[in-house]
Amino acid sequence: TLEDGTKEAVVSTQSTGELEDLALSLILGVVATADPMVGFNDVDFAMLLGAFPRLKGMERKDLLAKNNAIFIEQGKAIDAVAKRTVKVIVVGNPCNTNALTCMKNAPSISPSNFSCLTRLDQNRAKSKLAHKMEVSVGQIANVVIWGNHSGTQYPDARHATLTLEDGTKKPLPEVFSDEAWLKSEFISSIQQRGAAVIKARGLSSAMSAAKAIGDHAHDIWFGTKEGCFTSMGVLSDGSYNIPTGVIYSFPVTIDSNGNWSIVQGLPQDDFSTEKMQATYKELLEEANAAASLA
Repeated sequence: TLEDGTKEAVVSTQSTGELEDLALSLILGVVATADPMVGFNDVDFAMLLGAFPRLKGMERKDLLAKNNAIFIEQGKAIDAVAKRTVKVIVVGNPCNTNALTCMKNAPSISPSNFSCLTRLDQNRAKSKLAHKMEVSVGQIANVVIWGNHSGTQYPDARHATLTLEDGTKKPLPEVFSDEAWLKSEFISSIQQRGAAVIKARGLSSAMSAAKAIGDHAHDIWFGTKEGCFTSMGVLSDGSYNIPTGVIYSFPVTIDSNGNWSIVQGLPQDDFSTEKMQATYKELLEEANAAASLA
């Protein structure tokens, strides 16, 4: 959608050619369109990648206003023409609140079909831990990202596991004792990783974000592995004393039908509770601001 309100679809080698050049057997055709009623028609998956970026000098309320309009339109289109079973994954930031806006504007689609991407944060956290512990990323599981995909998110390794070379699975706190690092550098580095990538390359994450989107979609389609959970932003049901009404990143398990459940009973100390409530507070402020603009 252009600034004057008109729509323009650019059908070119740049917009469709690379997908065709992959020569993937599952791609039967590509439709390039700027019309959401065409783009979302009868879809099983809707991956909402784009959002209006925060420009220099832009106030937060202005950013929310721009994105509110985008995700109201997309939500209404999904409600009108997508399959009732469609799974909607929101990536464009602020993705938690954008997902909430989209969900509210698609009332005929189950709220449980909407999620936002925090898998990139989870992957970053696993990689950071693996590097610190000098193990393979594949040996680490069940790292949790709580809350907002923002600088207030809470990366939590206290419930993670490490699979040893002999196949034995150990709780991470039993094999990694540097709690001070887990409460400081580990958290801040993941919170600030996105900004660090932008500073280094002048653009936001590309390949790592694509990988995370694929991971997220894979788990929704095929389910999580036995004994493992993943993190994604879903509508809060009151678990862990996070009030309803926000899209909040929780640890979830997913069955083979794409139905997720928030993992229950993970113990929380005062440190974790403070971090989890701080990121909820930010999400509540965003949700209220977006609602006032609707």
